[in-house]
Amino acid sequence: MNSVLPVALFALAGVLAGGAWSLHKQGAGRGAIGLVAVLAALAAGGGVLWLIPGEG
Repeated sequence: MNSVLPVALFALAGVLAGGAWSLHKQGAGRGAIGLVAVLAALAAGGGVLWLIPGEG
């Protein structure tokens, strides 16, 4: 499970980033695009932070 979670978070970030781009191309509102983009960034950041070695 330790190595699967970061990959899943990066995959989720990619799907969300693609969704934000798709929303942009379809002319959606800035709020919706921003929300999806922020969620993508959070998922990518979570994947990166999960890979940083820590205590224990």
